Amino acid sequence: MTDEIQKFIRYMKEVRRTSENTAVSYERDLKKLSRYFADHGIQNVEQVTHTGLNSYILFLEKQGRKPSTISRNIASLKAFFQYLHKDGYVKQNAAEELKAPKVEKKAPAILSEEDTMRLLEQAKGDSPKELRDRAMLELLYATGIRVSELISLELTDINLQMEYITCRDGGKERIIPFGTVARQALEQYLKEGRSALSKEDGRYLFTNCSGQAMSRQGFWKLIKSYGKKAGITGELTPHTLRHSFAVHLVSNGADIRSVQEMLGHSDISTTQMYAQIGQNRMREVYAKTHPREKESLMH
Repeated sequence: MTDEIQKFIRYMKEVRRTSENTAVSYERDLKKLSRYFADHGIQNVEQVTHTGLNSYILFLEKQGRKPSTISRNIASLKAFFQYLHKDGYVKQNAAEELKAPKVEKKAPAILSEEDTMRLLEQAKGDSPKELRDRAMLELLYATGIRVSELISLELTDINLQMEYITCRDGGKERIIPFGTVARQALEQYLKEGRSALSKEDGRYLFTNCSGQAMSRQGFWKLIKSYGKKAGITGELTPHTLRHSFAVHLVSNGADIRSVQEMLGHSDISTTQMYAQIGQNRMREVYAKTHPREKESLMH
């Protein structure tokens, strides 16, 4: 089954142009499936039946997996067996009738505008690390990009003069604007901080203190540390700023389609969640009221 899994992952990356995160998720789920069937004496995909897949889903449930995790696994199975059936590896699609459990959608953690401002103000020193941290936090909140996209940015992906970044997710590319405050933080970091952290030939915009590409875990620790300094007691993850960016834009009158494009959502229903969260916060048009931009106009 291992060979088919690897061919499927390659197909998803090269043909379907899926994101790296999605491909990693598929591979992780399918490797678990392969180990389960190997333990039950099944090595070939042709031997997998609908009953066998249902038994695997029950196994996940008995392990105490969350409905959202099981739903993701089922999505991986469906995509994999659809590929196997289409390319002739199996005669029947054993996953076709699998039903995902109902998942109660939990509203994402959102920072208030006041908490967001307080968080962003924590990285205020002039050391290379603090200049980098401030630039990363400002750019993350100014654009709403994913952390994986932030740490993957290269020097050539940023246009300071025109105030936009080029963001790549798998085979897709999108242009996202940012404002004055983020630009100023980036300029100061590039002028006074980056050379002390990055190797001379480093292509990444942001690196760790050893000059290597920053990891997701490294940035998670960074934002947790600043959140603690800011006195934020609620849930705070790197994704919290992405959610907050979206809600603050929609609440301030931004067009939902524009927010969808900036976030890189393929389905607008995903973006509409932020409109529902921000319904009671609608005020003025975004162009005049993005929280960080308002602050820059006041100085």
